Amino acid sequence: MHHKGRLVACFLLALTCFFVVRNHKSFQLQRDSSSTVPSKKPNIVFILADDLGWGDVGYLNPLVITPTIDKLAREGVILNQSYVAQSCSPSRAAIMSGYYPYRLGFQEDGVTVDMPTGVPLHLMLLPRKLQQLGYSTYMVGKWHLGFCKKEYTPNGRGFDHFYGYYGAGQDHYTHVGKCRGLDLHHDFEPDRTQNGTYSTYLFSGKAVEFIKAHDKSKPFFLYLAFQNVHSPLQVPEIYTDMYPSVANENRRIKLGMITAMDDGIAKVVNALRRHGLLDNTLIVFSSDNGAPQNERFEGNNWPLRGGKGSLFEGGTRAVGFIHGSMLEKTGYVNNQLIHAVDWYPTLSTVAGAETLDPEMDGLNVWNTLRKNEPSPRTEFVYNILERKPLAGIRVHDYKLIVGNSHFSACRVPPPETKLKFEIECTSLIRNGVYLYDLKNDPTESFNLAEKMPQRVKEMNTRIEEYKKKLVPTLDRGISVALLSDPQNFGGAWAPGWC
Repeated sequence: MHHKGRLVACFLLALTCFFVVRNHKSFQLQRDSSSTVPSKKPNIVFILADDLGWGDVGYLNPLVITPTIDKLAREGVILNQSYVAQSCSPSRAAIMSGYYPYRLGFQEDGVTVDMPTGVPLHLMLLPRKLQQLGYSTYMVGKWHLGFCKKEYTPNGRGFDHFYGYYGAGQDHYTHVGKCRGLDLHHDFEPDRTQNGTYSTYLFSGKAVEFIKAHDKSKPFFLYLAFQNVHSPLQVPEIYTDMYPSVANENRRIKLGMITAMDDGIAKVVNALRRHGLLDNTLIVFSSDNGAPQNERFEGNNWPLRGGKGSLFEGGTRAVGFIHGSMLEKTGYVNNQLIHAVDWYPTLSTVAGAETLDPEMDGLNVWNTLRKNEPSPRTEFVYNILERKPLAGIRVHDYKLIVGNSHFSACRVPPPETKLKFEIECTSLIRNGVYLYDLKNDPTESFNLAEKMPQRVKEMNTRIEEYKKKLVPTLDRGISVALLSDPQNFGGAWAPGWC
């Protein structure tokens, strides 16, 4: 058992510390051919991957082909303690608002297409804030924060231009989702011309168009929320052919989807360089949550426990990095605490904001990112649910999960490896209490709740304080499902029914 433990420890260290950058034809950055002087304020490109696991990038898993991501991460700052919510909509709401999802009614799973609501309209979202600071604002890809009326859509929340989809997921080629409704829009108009075009090609291409057409005298904010690597498992065959040694077909397709996304990012980086904008652009990359854990095992959160939907690290600790010339220290791994709610105040500060909403949960961590100074964040809420009482909190290095959940939390070795580790699972029981020391036990293998009852009590008291600001979970909108039917809007999902 001791020998096996040493093997596991060595393997985890190798995955965490091994940085690899491979040559790849898609990352041939072109020389700057533009002499136009860009805006002095930095441009901001925020790239959000969907359902990307902790072990689904090359710099943490050398079997994954992501040369663009690896190069940007190596040249920038790798974020090793960056957290998001457990699933799609909650994380996106946190990023856009600076508020914990449980304070928005977004603590449960994703927003459905028949929900007559969205992020509360009294809140100013990040793109609107950046507009006020003189930025042009563009969004490409997945919104997933409500669209029942125009005020809830990307255009209604501060984006000058939007190209993408409102819902959770859909076919990557037909862009048709639930109830056979088309969900692809350019601003408010459905785009019916792209049946057969792979979404990653489509979204990276549209981002390049926005960059090319942008007025360089103004700074811009580009929010590029890829559909990859969310289900369904679909990718052009040229990408699955890059992984001939991976026997698991689902894993091979998922790996291809990751590499396709990496190629899309390369196109965006090339466009920034070509138009003389890269040197003055801050690039942020993050996943919205960990990879799902299901019977297909196509995602990889190894060596973290759990996956999408759970409050364990595999569901909430996001792979990510930042890159830009405005960073004073680069080429290292940042181990300071950062949460998704921190992006709003931090990026607003980068853009020149002097005041922010004092009720916001987010903290300005710009000096933490720019200089590797200690983070002002010492604790955060993973989530607080009221329908099936469940909550999680981190205070310094300790993490507490209390309550009920239907999720099991496994540590699943990546399917592409030949290592024969056992799948280690924890079944969450009713009224369970789980305490972990993440500094010494990042894989959440040893529950300390019985050994440290006083710490459990103290952290549970902090949860109860946070609960005072809980907003009830948003109505799922079953009674208005017929009103939102795409057949009422020419076969496409559209606002205007609530």
